Amino acid sequence: MRRREFLQLDVFADRPGAGNPLAVVLDARDLDTAAMQAFANWTNLSETTFVLPPVAAGASYRVRIFTPRQELPFAGHPSIGTAHAVLEAGLAQAVDGQLVQECAAGLLPMTVSGEGQARRIAVRAPRGRPRPLRVPHEDALAAALGRARLGALAPALIDNGPAWWVVELADDAAVRAMAPDLAAIAALTDLTGAVGLAVFGRTAAGSDHQLAVRAFCPADGIPEDPVTGSANAAIAAWVHECGALAALGSRYVVSQGREVGRDGRIEVSVDKDGEAWIGGCTQTVIRGTLDW
Repeated sequence: MRRREFLQLDVFADRPGAGNPLAVVLDARDLDTAAMQAFANWTNLSETTFVLPPVAAGASYRVRIFTPRQELPFAGHPSIGTAHAVLEAGLAQAVDGQLVQECAAGLLPMTVSGEGQARRIAVRAPRGRPRPLRVPHEDALAAALGRARLGALAPALIDNGPAWWVVELADDAAVRAMAPDLAAIAALTDLTGAVGLAVFGRTAAGSDHQLAVRAFCPADGIPEDPVTGSANAAIAAWVHECGALAALGSRYVVSQGREVGRDGRIEVSVDKDGEAWIGGCTQTVIRGTLDW
């Protein structure tokens, strides 16, 4: 058994305790898939990442991302947090403020600005696209949403590595007040091959954020995820696809996590090519070594 460096981070947080925890194993070269999955199950966090030397030309590092139950091709807060970890450990260097992450979803460009607790990292998410639905799902979707007040945009299943149901509610108050039926949400996601259900609502003018978001992944062992990068990228992709981005602007801030005792902030932007970027700050909370 080899001892290896281990970190636990708080992602999309301006202070420890406000964001989404992430476990990072900094040298996973001799761990196989079964060992990685077993450790991710043991941490019982929404995601655990494993850093590896890059294989693809031009990549700064390679990462594998696991929930307690499965490997994901892409996830947002693990991408932001792992980039923070490799920079802190000196395993990669930003070149002109840029990194390239290699993951199962491909090579993803990242931007880096600032240092330490104030460092901001953003990743360009894989392009979110509506996934065709080949099974009757209307009843399951209605059961999952219950009595939530819906917004103007139609619900959609958006695939950007993981697949997310994204549903606009009437406003941020409807998002905050939603009482999720976790069994119904799990049934919907199992039926349609989704990782979870994300609801979003717009805030009134003058707020320090433009959207409130909540994300539920009960079938994957995560009843409510505190702050979710891939879900927010999927929401941005769908709002852009529907031609409804103008009301938000090409750059906006999301508040997520208050309902589970957090206060995360995600900075979202949609570039001129229609690609969604998600970013924010990361705090290092635990530094140690791992025996596994």
